[in-house]
Amino acid sequence: MTQTKQPTNYGALSTLVTVFFFWGFIAAGNSVFIPFCKHYFNLDQFQSQLIDFAFYTAYYVGALLLFIFGTIGGKDLVGKWGYKKSIVYGLLFSALGAGAMILAVNGNSFPGMLVGLFIVALGFSLQQTAAQPFSIALGDPSTGAARVTLGGAVNSFGTSIGPLVVALALFGTTAAITDEQIASLSLSKVIVLYIGVGALFIGAAALFNFSKKVPSGIIEEKTESGNKALIVLIIMTVLLGVMFVPVFSTYKNLDPNISEANQHALEIYRLKWLLGALAVVVVGLLVANLSARKKPEGWGAMRYPQLVLGMLGIFTYVGVEVAVGSNLGELLKQKEFGALSASEATPYIMMYWGSLMIGRWTGAISAFNFSKSTKKFLQLIVPLKAFGILILVIYLSNYDVSALFYYGLCVLVLIAAFFLSKERPVQTLLIFSVLGVIAMVIGLLTTGTVAIYAFLSAGLFCSIMWPCIFSLSVAGLGKYQSQGSAFLIMMILGGGIIPPIQGKIADLIGIHQSYIIAAVCFAYLVLFAVLVKGILRKQGIDYDAEVSGGGH
Repeated sequence: MTQTKQPTNYGALSTLVTVFFFWGFIAAGNSVFIPFCKHYFNLDQFQSQLIDFAFYTAYYVGALLLFIFGTIGGKDLVGKWGYKKSIVYGLLFSALGAGAMILAVNGNSFPGMLVGLFIVALGFSLQQTAAQPFSIALGDPSTGAARVTLGGAVNSFGTSIGPLVVALALFGTTAAITDEQIASLSLSKVIVLYIGVGALFIGAAALFNFSKKVPSGIIEEKTESGNKALIVLIIMTVLLGVMFVPVFSTYKNLDPNISEANQHALEIYRLKWLLGALAVVVVGLLVANLSARKKPEGWGAMRYPQLVLGMLGIFTYVGVEVAVGSNLGELLKQKEFGALSASEATPYIMMYWGSLMIGRWTGAISAFNFSKSTKKFLQLIVPLKAFGILILVIYLSNYDVSALFYYGLCVLVLIAAFFLSKERPVQTLLIFSVLGVIAMVIGLLTTGTVAIYAFLSAGLFCSIMWPCIFSLSVAGLGKYQSQGSAFLIMMILGGGIIPPIQGKIADLIGIHQSYIIAAVCFAYLVLFAVLVKGILRKQGIDYDAEVSGGGH
């Protein structure tokens, strides 16, 4: 007997995805902010990386604080406030961060800017903790991944056009911005930028708060406090701090004339501590789940193996997505990859991040109630159109796009993968993860254009992983769903651990060979896809069967 599917609340969903667009658009300001800080404050490369570190750490800290307050108060805060109010509160908190940024810029304080950015990201943490499960709750759970993908698609569009709009606002042009232009950027224009950002935060909060289409999303059920999970997370946080201190402290007063042998020893020293941080996360979560399975009381959402494995999945996915993109510029400087300058490498980096948009636009088709024939047609046309738009955006930015035309062949592989996945979350994650492994292996074994395209295609295969991992991880959690969502948001921390690990390995064995880290990350996601299907089946959940059997 075919079960009736829960209809999608498209009115609420349309309002929600505007917030996803907003995240992407606002984040584009960092593409100017980071190089501006590096020039204006005369920062070295490590110090400039503190901006990303502050951002990713805020997600972890924000989600952890939500869990701590919920545990102490005996009520999940996001569930108590409701998804709607939680997003509004998060937007207003980010507006406070924009205000702090304005004060810091006006006071010429780089630490103050880091604090402001940290506050903005804390607000994002609350917004995302509510928005991800809210997207799933606005329709049938089996199609929840498609709705999260739709949000991601709109987010990617905001990220793609954001740099052009910000460049136009600050420099009066959409052409490539030079180091000299960034260095000469006046503080008054940066202040105006963040005044606009703050106003947009407040405007988005008002839009969401007064929209009658958006339900409150309040969860009435009481959740278990999760004291044991809280203890584990606090211990993990302390240990992570212990691991990071030696990495950061070794950059202080570093002798520029250090010998090659001592430099090599220092890089190994830093790598050991970074690997220690990775071990803290992996071992800590696995031990927690093993303990929770023996005696589930006090563990809250961590009693569910799909959530714990999914936390590692989000950690790995965010890590590989950031690591591949962050290291592309250095890779393309190598002789065997064209010895490209920073300006010459920019179109490839834009294509990598744009590949996420291509995949997400395609995956978002499943969120709509189209006929099967229409969906197949759109799955063929949309990625090609998105690829064409991306080429146009890069061209309008005054870059040479001729070397990217044949990347369309990788887009055809993406299309084939979508047809094979048949809108099934587990099958989709498995296919795309396997393709990620294959792409990284091809990139490692080759050089030149073939290797470059292989590494760029990681963006295509990463594009739909977040919604798949997220929806499968919170499946069956019931009253623990928002708590589980907070745990998953914490794992964005992977973007602050895995890329530095790849960077240190690159210092030791070379940037090309360092992409073995990306291959290992994709391999874990293959394992997660295999394991989670069996775990959910034991709990009476089979999203793949529901999606394939129900139709639209």
